[in-house]
Amino acid sequence: MAATPGLGRPVESFALPGGVLDGDDTFVRREYRLDERRGRPLVLAFYPGDDTSVCTKQLCAYSTGLETFTDLGAEVWGISPQDVDSHEAFARKYGLRMPLLADTDRAVARTFGITAPGIGVRRAVFLIAPDGTLHWKHVALLGATFQPVRTLAGELTALTS
Repeated sequence: MAATPGLGRPVESFALPGGVLDGDDTFVRREYRLDERRGRPLVLAFYPGDDTSVCTKQLCAYSTGLETFTDLGAEVWGISPQDVDSHEAFARKYGLRMPLLADTDRAVARTFGITAPGIGVRRAVFLIAPDGTLHWKHVALLGATFQPVRTLAGELTALTS
């Protein structure tokens, strides 16, 4: 397994297709580029699959907590191996309001060192600082739980302090 980016080290930029539900319930598709987020913190939430039990709980919690993230100047991107059509159906079914990105070939997951035999992608969260360096990370061994909004908010607060 490849090594994850080191804490305090620059995170290599990437581009993935994705989309987000806007205020009119239109699913707006576009390419998301990590380098576009420079100057603001970013939460990358990797998850194994759309519309699965733990992933649904995780993404619903993050979507419900979006105001907490935006109050801290951060955006949340959900990333999984499913395609953008699957992400649109998932977002619509649960009213998810954060961008969902499609890493169908798992290239970005490999860069972050979180691919795993059998499950494809480990549940993981990476907090990228405004300068593009890795501030904090959590990679789940089993993936049956996820990092709560309050933990991520605490790390974002420490980043901006």
